[in-house]
Amino acid sequence: MGDKDKHLPDIQQTLKKHNFKINRALGQNFLFDLNITDKIVRHSKSIASTVIEIGPGAGSLTRSILKNKTAVVYAIDKDIRSKEMLSDLKLMYQDRLKIIIDDALSFPIWELGEAPRQVIANLPYNVGTKMLINWLKHIKKFDLLTLMFQKEVADRITAKPGSKNYGRLSILTNWLTHSSKLFDVPSEAFIPKPKVRSTIIQLKPLSKPLYDVPFNSLEKLTHLAFSQKRKMLKSSLKKINGEKILKELNISSNLRPENLSVIEFCKIAKFL
Repeated sequence: MGDKDKHLPDIQQTLKKHNFKINRALGQNFLFDLNITDKIVRHSKSIASTVIEIGPGAGSLTRSILKNKTAVVYAIDKDIRSKEMLSDLKLMYQDRLKIIIDDALSFPIWELGEAPRQVIANLPYNVGTKMLINWLKHIKKFDLLTLMFQKEVADRITAKPGSKNYGRLSILTNWLTHSSKLFDVPSEAFIPKPKVRSTIIQLKPLSKPLYDVPFNSLEKLTHLAFSQKRKMLKSSLKKINGEKILKELNISSNLRPENLSVIEFCKIAKFL
């Protein structure tokens, strides 16, 4: 598979060949450094029958996935020009590459292909967190997610209780998965160069949630608590008679939301 790759144009040549103009409204920042894309795929060690990529663009990460894995790759892009950009890869890998022109924000990616499924993706900055929350609702359908986010979002996803970045995203993610940061990616590795740094994170779904509670209940509770992050819980949870619930659970109502553990949030949500 490595020999195949040598005959492909590099990413800059691919962009030039198809006279591709970046669409900033779609959050397009294309990673062109194949050393980095190879490194991302090497970190996705577990075996997969299906790999799902979001926003393949010029196909650098797609190329690394196809080269380093034997899985069938589903590349989903909202931009119809993606088919042109991936045409050389499609010609080379044929049935191992499935190109879908659709909006990944609403597309049920957890139904694609056969298990075990992995997601390996450089997510658009503008909708990455919405995508993640959608996927968390179907997390049992995935074996591993290796995702690139804006660094500050990655910090929020992996944050621990008590830290300044801890919040709704940290709780929902770490209730259902084991999250870890892998490495940062410099802005120089992209076309166009973004104004922010990016970070690769990995999410390994837990065999079962940390605590048995409906997703919607925990989602609503964390939204309520962290919409007034600097207030004490007795104030931010006033609408749901929070002080009474906290007293029942022996949790101080004078704490701020970032001081509660994931399981404590689950216990409160269970009351709702």
